[in-house]
Amino acid sequence: MRKAKILIIDDERGFTEMVKLNLEVTGRYRVFIENDSEFAMDTVIRTQPDIILLDVIMPYREGPDVAFQLRNHPLSRDIPVIFLTATITKEETASGCGLVGGHVFLAKPSSVEELIAAIEQNLEDGF
Repeated sequence: MRKAKILIIDDERGFTEMVKLNLEVTGRYRVFIENDSEFAMDTVIRTQPDIILLDVIMPYREGPDVAFQLRNHPLSRDIPVIFLTATITKEETASGCGLVGGHVFLAKPSSVEELIAAIEQNLEDGF
């Protein structure tokens, strides 16, 4: 069985390493990290992830700007994106069924179970 490839784009190194470890220990995912939003597109092209976990607030280029760039590139336009942010609460995401402005959002911190549920819900069949 092929492992789903996940790319985490977030400037908080400790957070990304913790999420990577927690996801890889399940044996279902192969996780890549990019901590500099300026290199996000290069890393997406190099790793060709099945899904992207994207922080909203980062230096240099914020998550919505990265998402816009992803949607406008032929190699990444169809990759599902889950926004991760500490700027909204779990209650706010729950009231919108996890959607804010039509995009999937998870409040930080999220449990591993919540993260996996969001990933699985947004991956295409076949994994």
